Amino acid sequence: MPLPPKPSFVTFDVYGTLIDWESGIWDAFSAEAARDGFTIERDEVIAMFMEISRDIEGGSYELYAEVLRRVVVEISKRLGWPLEPSRAGFLPDSVQRWMPFRETRPALEKIAKKYKVGLISNIDDKLLGQTRRHIPTDFDIVVTAQQVRSYKPDLAHFNECARRIGGKKGWVHVASSYYHDVEPCVKAKIPVIWVNRHKETLDAGQRKPTAEVHNLREAAKLLGIV
Repeated sequence: MPLPPKPSFVTFDVYGTLIDWESGIWDAFSAEAARDGFTIERDEVIAMFMEISRDIEGGSYELYAEVLRRVVVEISKRLGWPLEPSRAGFLPDSVQRWMPFRETRPALEKIAKKYKVGLISNIDDKLLGQTRRHIPTDFDIVVTAQQVRSYKPDLAHFNECARRIGGKKGWVHVASSYYHDVEPCVKAKIPVIWVNRHKETLDAGQRKPTAEVHNLREAAKLLGIV
């Protein structure tokens, strides 16, 4: 799907797109491991987080705070870190300290002046409320996993957003996760700008997004923001 010539609504994934959650996750894990004098590696922890959270989200729905707790328990088991499960709340407790990327606020402010904007996120309402203190933009639509009782890449988020917008005409989605956002958008024929921060390469069989950029500044330019 090409970008609409006159976009009217721009939605964003939150974690990884607007918020530097990998740094937030790592800071939380490293601080907790340091309490026990246990050594962990950033790349290993982040890779396990992505794998395990994806598996948990593919099961029966539960609040994202609980998903995070379960991820902590599983990671500690794999690492041989003798962490009591009762301490697993350190990760959902850390969400309030996950910070935006440097370009997030200025890019959002400019885009929100020209278009209606929304958030489509795999999180619960309480935790997202904590994050929104760091991105004080007035969003016209917010769709969370808690509201649709499902996790992306399931289409429930996108179907609900289309229902609230009143269709897909003029809608563009901006996201960093190929798996969680780009694939379902391509499937649902929603124009999507892939913020490919890690410079990932697609396999021959993977379908391309509408456009690919490396940060939100580039995404804003594609949307006609100077």
